[in-house]
Amino acid sequence: MPPVRRLSLGGGTGPEDVRVDAGGRVLTGVSDGRVLALNPSGGPPRTLADTGGRPLGLCPLPDGGLLVCDAERGLLRVESESGRVHPLLREVAGRPLQLCSNAAAAPDGTLYVTDSSGRFPLRHWMGDLLEHSGTGRLVRCAPDGGDAEVLLDGLHFANGVTLAPDASFLVVAETGAYRLRRLWLTGPRAGRDDIFADGLPGFPDNLSTGPTGLVWTALAAPRSLALDLLHRTHPALRRALWSLPASLHPDPSPTAWAMAFDASGRPVHDLQRPGRDFRMVTSVCEHEGRLYLGSLTEDAVGAVPLPPAARP
Repeated sequence: MPPVRRLSLGGGTGPEDVRVDAGGRVLTGVSDGRVLALNPSGGPPRTLADTGGRPLGLCPLPDGGLLVCDAERGLLRVESESGRVHPLLREVAGRPLQLCSNAAAAPDGTLYVTDSSGRFPLRHWMGDLLEHSGTGRLVRCAPDGGDAEVLLDGLHFANGVTLAPDASFLVVAETGAYRLRRLWLTGPRAGRDDIFADGLPGFPDNLSTGPTGLVWTALAAPRSLALDLLHRTHPALRRALWSLPASLHPDPSPTAWAMAFDASGRPVHDLQRPGRDFRMVTSVCEHEGRLYLGSLTEDAVGAVPLPPAARP
């Protein structure tokens, strides 16, 4: 991965997800609740809205609206021009969205949403990875949030979600299982799920589909041997470790990392660098020869040119 150029957030921190809208603006949400629009050429960001919670995954809509997954308030719709925030979905099948993480919109308007954990809020995300209890969900709902239903349950920290270019399937990241799962939406396999990519070398986070159909995934940190060994132990031991001081928990190695997969789940690009200028990449979005990077911990959005080997 080339050196990372930093796009200032004007004092904001934690741009967990990044997307580019139809006007070429880089969109992100930060820890104080604001949703920001950045000019890729630089300059101060513009505040589009304040969710009053913690915005995570974003999804620009064809009509100019913006889906926002808020870790505290559930699935929201933001009107980009007025900044008005409309709640869409807060509960599914009698359970609240404990950690609404990411969303994708199909051409027919159907929304797909991930709920990372049924046990832990965002501030305790490490607890879910340590306990490895598999309480994440993939949810489908109508454009107004109605008719919500659970499509996949028992996911290990359900995270990024993205659609194939023809909407024939979607891919959802299971961060705690180091894998990407595929759910078929059309054709003879519609309704069935399988493994899109398994045994990843790091923790997959947010996903996006590039202009040539590649599925990009951010890898927040390299795979942890200590965590792998812990997952083989009794659940009671995993819960006991979570109760220990945070200083005794596994510490993610600092790195900047993104991978891309073709429609068959074959890895075709693997871009990484030491996390000296940008670390803990939680999202990646390809646009006009650049990759835009988000992070749960940084105070900027990262931008890198696509290396020649990764360009269409």
